[in-house]
Amino acid sequence: MSELSPKEIGQRLKAFRLGSKYSTEEIAARIGVSRAALYRYEKGDPPKLEALESIAELFGVSLPSLMGVGVEYISSAISFFERMRQNEAESEQLSVMFGLVSYLLTTDEFDEYLEIAIREGLPAELQDDQETLLHIADILAVLKERKRGYRQRCPSMVNLASATNIEKFLRNGFVGTFVLPEDILQERRAVARREVENVIRLLEEQPIGVQIGILVDSVPSTHFQIFRQSERSTLCLSPYKLCDFPNVRLGVGMLTSAPEALELHHRMVIELWGRALKGRSAADYLRKMLEDCK
Repeated sequence: MSELSPKEIGQRLKAFRLGSKYSTEEIAARIGVSRAALYRYEKGDPPKLEALESIAELFGVSLPSLMGVGVEYISSAISFFERMRQNEAESEQLSVMFGLVSYLLTTDEFDEYLEIAIREGLPAELQDDQETLLHIADILAVLKERKRGYRQRCPSMVNLASATNIEKFLRNGFVGTFVLPEDILQERRAVARREVENVIRLLEEQPIGVQIGILVDSVPSTHFQIFRQSERSTLCLSPYKLCDFPNVRLGVGMLTSAPEALELHHRMVIELWGRALKGRSAADYLRKMLEDCK
């Protein structure tokens, strides 16, 4: 599949639009096309180069990023998670290295407390800012759509998770700040325990297509995911955090199909998978961790 595929350009255009501060009508007016034409571009109609240049300038991204040439740099969490959703929708296999298990494997309760933790972790001046709260709601909507899409398609997944980060999650609880009453902190630790119990269940039941490895050694601080599709693969590097003290506001995400980047990260997955605890051994390790964190 060509990197200059009009369909993929349309997907990037939609992702950047979702992450922008402009409405569809405003974007269309600023680049001199109709709203219907803008939607056609998003669905795969090839836009003219002049339109792409205007769109890139409006969104504050480079033309190569919009066209998918080289590396896509994305500074909006909405745009980044939408690009993840788009890639997941066409993937046959996912390789995931995040601090906890993949967001796609978390419970529905996780979504409820993720929103709470994000909001309570906001700076005081943004706690009641409507634009910020709407932005968070949009991010959560895209995340939930990713989870729905995964559950419908169930692509195979190799998931590497850090034992150290899981333990921190248990001890901190699902919080966005430590400035909480003790009874609330206890509640949030209970939420974290239920998420870890969900991971244990997955390890023991071993659903078809889901492989989880628990890393007890040092792990990369960078979160990444490899999307494997029938004709290409894509690597994404994430600056965002979806657990205790979540971050969905600041950072620059990257996506690339560069062969060298893919090969290096694929080798890392193979190496880390070989060292990871799996199945019953991993479940037993996490059960002991639950006991130690009581």
